[in-house]
Amino acid sequence: MATPHSDLITVVVADDQSVIRAGIAAVLDAEPDLSVVGQASDGRSALRLVAQLRPAVAVLDIRMPGLDGVAAAAAITARHPDTRAVMLTTFGLDEYVYAALRAGASGFMLKDAEPEYLASAVRVVAAGGAMLDPGVTHRLLDRFAAAPGPAEAALLQCLTRRETQVLVQVARGLSNAEIAAVLHISTATVKDHVAMILGKLGVRDRVQATIAAYEGGLIRPGLA
Repeated sequence: MATPHSDLITVVVADDQSVIRAGIAAVLDAEPDLSVVGQASDGRSALRLVAQLRPAVAVLDIRMPGLDGVAAAAAITARHPDTRAVMLTTFGLDEYVYAALRAGASGFMLKDAEPEYLASAVRVVAAGGAMLDPGVTHRLLDRFAAAPGPAEAALLQCLTRRETQVLVQVARGLSNAEIAAVLHISTATVKDHVAMILGKLGVRDRVQATIAAYEGGLIRPGLA
């Protein structure tokens, strides 16, 4: 375990399988800018470590005994908003993934992802971004996006026409630069619109905004 410094991204890893937990920790700790400061075998232990160590990122297995990863992510994001949660699962369409994202998780990765991709996800999430495994993003939304609800649809009405156009592209997974090219506006303008969208919808990142777009019927599953 690396000795943490102020310029390192600190991480807590939680997985009930010791071999997998140790492997994930080793992969992350080998990165020069990442430091695994604690390991937990279940959700409750993860909560205690996060409260004690205040890491930048908590990497949580979704399925753990006692307090599972979904409940742990919800508790962490509520009690320790400076700690971001990245969820890990063996299955791309785990039945708990959508619930985890709704609970406030900022990332969702498969356990068999390439080591450098997992490390990249931790960096993106630590910087305030969001990251979903690209191989399952649309399939996940296709399976779990509910029919538009009146409350969610009404919430989207607070957006301007341009903000709605930007949100559609965010929900399709485009970067700010790609959105700027599609809408023929500057990247800085896109960034400003995204900030306004997050504020108006009361969400913390692009993943949560995408969920709001699906739940409000702005994007239909399978048509993104």
